Amino acid sequence: MRSVFDILDTIQASNPVSSILETLWTGGFQAFLAGGAVRDALLGIVPGDVDILTNALPQDLARLFADQDSKYVGKSFAVTLVNKVEVATCRPADSKAVGAGHTFPTSDLGRRDLTINSMAWDPETRTLADPFHGQKDIENRTIRFTRDPFDRIEEDPVRMVRACRFAARFGFKIEPDAFDAIRARVHKLTVQWSADRIQREIVKAMGMDKPSGFFNLLYDTGLLAHILPSLDRCYGLDGGPHHAETVFEHNLLVGDALPASRPILRLAGFLHDTGKMDALEIKEGRNTFPGHQKCTRAMMADLERLRFSKKDIDYIYALVRGHMRPLKADTSPKAVRRLLAMLDDLNLSYQDFLRMRIADKKGNLNPVKKPYSLGDIRLRLGKILDAINAQTPFNMNDLDISGRDIQDILGLSQGPAIGKVKAFLFEQVLDDPALNQKKTLEDLVRQMARNHFTDSDGKAIN
Repeated sequence: MRSVFDILDTIQASNPVSSILETLWTGGFQAFLAGGAVRDALLGIVPGDVDILTNALPQDLARLFADQDSKYVGKSFAVTLVNKVEVATCRPADSKAVGAGHTFPTSDLGRRDLTINSMAWDPETRTLADPFHGQKDIENRTIRFTRDPFDRIEEDPVRMVRACRFAARFGFKIEPDAFDAIRARVHKLTVQWSADRIQREIVKAMGMDKPSGFFNLLYDTGLLAHILPSLDRCYGLDGGPHHAETVFEHNLLVGDALPASRPILRLAGFLHDTGKMDALEIKEGRNTFPGHQKCTRAMMADLERLRFSKKDIDYIYALVRGHMRPLKADTSPKAVRRLLAMLDDLNLSYQDFLRMRIADKKGNLNPVKKPYSLGDIRLRLGKILDAINAQTPFNMNDLDISGRDIQDILGLSQGPAIGKVKAFLFEQVLDDPALNQKKTLEDLVRQMARNHFTDSDGKAIN
């Protein structure tokens, strides 16, 4: 395994990091690699992002890098992007955070959230600044706030969520005083004011090997009730006769079974059965959840409050609404066509539908409910591909007859009646794709006219 020094030397040598460091040193300033890059190096991980911490002021950085791609982007902190590398200006000392008399870089590190994120590496002297013992906490696999946990939380309540994410990511435990501080200050987390940042923490957590650890910590600390109450309320809810696990446990198992490369798909897995609380009925002493996939209001409210995009919310909604549609070994071609028509209506791909179905089966601990085998998956995929290759229409716009054609045959102007006729024709074609020929459909329309076709309310179309 590469040593921490090898990893940090590799970072230092990379462009544009090396040139930025050299420019700062030549300008008479100090410069450190800081935060996550140092933490990951100590864990033996090659960092994805590199941050530089300096005592140069933003105006100094603007002068030093005037001929390069530099831009001041600081809001809460003074950060300048130099050739896409974050260069942070050291924050002034705060005696409450770090004590009096501390100088750079301790003056900045003491204002960071967790000890494992509060270290800095001086590439010039090859020394580690670790005033709050982050390296020891890494060795002890512990998450601890920098100095007083109540002060750190008071400064930024989202740090509570970050503590849970880092603990879950690395398999660390949250130090007891830190855990107690989170439990005592959970009410400080106001989603209304921190929605975007909390959303980012959730999405980052989806990239873990098993994000279930993150959600379990959110529940244990009391944070989940503030962030995703639709999921929190599922804790301890019996899954009914078809499951050996609770609804909360099932959601977590399904989410873990989905790919880390698809964060929003994975989040849908963690939320897919949150409607069961609203659908709950007790029959013969056992929980049942008829139509739970339609009970999406609580989940949607959570996603909207966290300011997920409309695109992401619509996608999660489609996955949840469609996940109960059966696709079995004996599913008829006609039923497969109706399944594909439903997916088309939801704007959901059959691939993602299958991914959710496979994960849903895998997340069931009832020994009678076996996960899909490779052969099971191939069989179901084959049924879908057969229907697609048959060029069956899966929405009304694929019919070989237009609304104008129907208007001309019936002598009607454009209006709801034409849509109802198309819907009727679409149902016929789903039952028998061979009917999707213009002449055949025109004959059906004429036959409907002769028979005084009525809509679902029993009213005549013409």
